[in-house]
Amino acid sequence: MATANSKAAAASPVASRNEPFALIVEDERDAAQALAELVREEGFRTAIAGSLAEARQQLVMRLPDVVLLDLMLPDGSGMELFGEREEHGSVEIVLMTGHATLETSIQALRLGAADYLLKPVSPRQLKAVLNRIGRPAEARAEIAGLQHVADREGRFGHLRGRAAVMQVVYTQIGRVAGTAVTVFIVGESGAGKEVVAQTIHDLSRRRKAPFLAVNCGAISPQLIESEMFGHEKGSFTGANRQHRGFFERANGGTLFLDEVTEMPPELQVKLLRVLETGTFMRVGSDELLETDVRIIAATNRDPAQAVATGRLREDLFYRLNVFQIRVPPLRDRLEDVELLARHFLDALNTREGGARKLDASAIEKLSQYAWPGNVRELRNVVQRAYIMADGESITAACIPFDAPVRSAQSITIQVGTTIEAMERQLILATLESVRGHKEKAAELLGISAKTLYNRLREYGSDAGEPARD
Repeated sequence: MATANSKAAAASPVASRNEPFALIVEDERDAAQALAELVREEGFRTAIAGSLAEARQQLVMRLPDVVLLDLMLPDGSGMELFGEREEHGSVEIVLMTGHATLETSIQALRLGAADYLLKPVSPRQLKAVLNRIGRPAEARAEIAGLQHVADREGRFGHLRGRAAVMQVVYTQIGRVAGTAVTVFIVGESGAGKEVVAQTIHDLSRRRKAPFLAVNCGAISPQLIESEMFGHEKGSFTGANRQHRGFFERANGGTLFLDEVTEMPPELQVKLLRVLETGTFMRVGSDELLETDVRIIAATNRDPAQAVATGRLREDLFYRLNVFQIRVPPLRDRLEDVELLARHFLDALNTREGGARKLDASAIEKLSQYAWPGNVRELRNVVQRAYIMADGESITAACIPFDAPVRSAQSITIQVGTTIEAMERQLILATLESVRGHKEKAAELLGISAKTLYNRLREYGSDAGEPARD
């Protein structure tokens, strides 16, 4: 016998099969009807189910484009529908709950939820989610096309590389880009973490909205709260006008928080609140503002070590670390050096109107180098070699010897060494190789001079005086 909710579903006006269709699984009838009205305003045909059993019946009658799924239902948890994803693989699921916990949100997103909404559902956030809903078959075809290009040309979105370790990264990006999952990117400075984040954004439903990259270690601790959340005019000395922070400017899009472990602990608390509630306040205001951003965070530290030493709050780490991607250092994929170098050279030729090429001796020299500064350092070396070249051919003589090649100097890393300890060893060895010249060491390492000075202060050593010419 049909229930009141299923009758309400059947009463929906029949629309064109090309019109997107949303199934609302919600046992509170008034809330379901109100939600259905909001969804219809966004151009969707709707149906309502008040239980898991009714939801399964609706899915048999017609597969919707999106299911707005309540977590707590009379006959079980909405999570049970995730176990049937293979059967209904083309359906996007948006979880709704007034009983949010970190564990359930992480589990739902890892299982493949397209997004996550807190009840009572905000009309603004609902609209943003529906606007991002795409067609899964099209998304899968796009990822497959990119993988084909990667196999043929060594290019995946903004990334370059054919090495097996990069193929793993491509697969991870393809899995996570279409979801609402918070991504935590781990890797050394200069390895390409921001490029990974940009590629995730460009493959996501948020691609038409802003991508904003923020280096948390490069902003003054006195200004970072204002930069993150904005401020009101007159809220502090020098605040001559209202300022929109990163969360407002990235609304609807992706906010990339690089070097998140450099964020002051008191601000980490406020970031956690934004992640959990989707709300924040400008400095000097008591007005609660909503934000709809996807967070991608990154660090060049060992996250577990950062938690252990108090640099990263444990609760924030678990909230950020829903899906982790490790970006390999360039020394672990030296077969990609030639591909990357030619890519950087092509960009220079296009910009400068040139036609210079790398000869065999240059490629050999580049392939023998240790690349402590990773891909960023390789790009800088190619730029300098371009300038040094007299003709159309870039030879080994055009490549600067700012640091020894791998055969001349190496450092030994014991198995089980933490990334933080390995980073310390690399920084001090690089600094020694350039006779204590900190600016040159920072350039070779692919980090800012400020970051290098911060690291040296942590090590409790000035590590030598700058070289004097």
